[in-house]
Order: sequence, then structure tokens, then C-alpha cells
Amino acid sequence: MSRFIYTPPADPPRIIHDDHEVLVVDKPAGLLSVPGRGDDRADCLINRLRAAFPTVLLVHRLDLDTSGVMVFGLTPHAQRHLSKQFEERRTKKTYVALLDGRLEPKTGTVDLPLIVDWPNRPRQMVDHEKGRPARTDWQVMRYHDDVGKNGATRVRLTPLTGRSHQLRVHMLALGHPILGDPLYAQDETAAHARLMLHAQSLRFAHPDSGKQMTFSAPVPF
Repeated sequence: MSRFIYTPPADPPRIIHDDHEVLVVDKPAGLLSVPGRGDDRADCLINRLRAAFPTVLLVHRLDLDTSGVMVFGLTPHAQRHLSKQFEERRTKKTYVALLDGRLEPKTGTVDLPLIVDWPNRPRQMVDHEKGRPARTDWQVMRYHDDVGKNGATRVRLTPLTGRSHQLRVHMLALGHPILGDPLYAQDETAAHARLMLHAQSLRFAHPDSGKQMTFSAPVPF
């Protein structure tokens, strides 16, 4: 396996919304949410945001290879309030992915517990004895017969839990890995410019007003 070289995109993250409590952005694929280990991985979303929003505080993360909607707190109160919503599963996250092959039926739920695959971390794996509960709803949006040798399926994914790599491992378990996945796809399935996974929308209650707010980012593939 070749050594990973971090080459984050130069384009600045797109600001979707900001007010006195929260900041919502569209994270590009290939950019870390927070700094990684080593000086060569210091460039990340939260550090880029800090220049314009010096009080920005982390609430949740997206994988390096995943793009889409992220929310940050701009005050300690907002960070606590939003973090609690994520912990209590009161937020709603919707993703769009492009999978290898033709996924059938058109709707369903994956209910498979996950645990870190220690010899191969950061990979995760299904473990029915020691894994933590993980559930994902899927809905087929359309089929693409002209993508790859097996065709592809565009799906809407709704994670009902928030485990690391949950969507990626659950789709692999169905026999339809996400195209461009550097960890879980193989051969031609992995040979894409990016991971075809995008956090399309996020709904949460505003930490000040309590009003339910939904923000979305266009799917770039």
C-alpha cells in the first residue's frame, strides 16, 4: 500500500449560514475536519474557518474523503447544546452516495454492529458480539448503467446512529461499496477521483431559539 500524502484542496470552504451562535459550512472532499498528526496535516477545515470566525468550536466531524454539511458552535453554549443533540440523536443527517452495482430492493435498513478493526485501523468492521449498535436506512434514487463495469446506484442514506465509517461499512456489507472508497473498495471500484459520499443535509435545533433548522449542500457528483 502506497504511503498516504495529504494534499488538501486549495478552494476555501463555502459558508452556508452563520449567526451569533452557529456556523454551517460545506466541507470539500479531501480536507480534514480537524488537524491530523504531524505538521503536514495541520491544514484543516476548523483552522481555515478560524481566520474569519476566531471563536469557532468543533461539534462533529466528517471523514477526510467525505464532503458536505457541517455545523460548528461559535460559543461554548452553542457547542454544548449542539453536541448534546448529536449524542441524543436529535439531529437528522442525510447523505447521498454512489454505490458499485445495482442495489436492490429500493429501500431498506442495515442493522449491523460495528467495531474498530484494530490490526487494520482506521478500518471498521462488523462484529455481532462486541460491536456497537449501528443502523442505516437507504433509499435508491436512481440507477446508472453507464458507470463502471457493474453499473452504479445513487442512494440516499440516513444514519440512525453515528458510528465511525458507518455508511461505508454498511454499504460494503450489502455487497455494494461506495465508489472511490480508498479503504473499503478495491480495484476499479476504488479508482475514482474521490469518495462518492456527500453529507447533503443536516437538521438541528438552534441552540438559542430552539427552532428546527435544515441546511443543505448540492451534491458535487
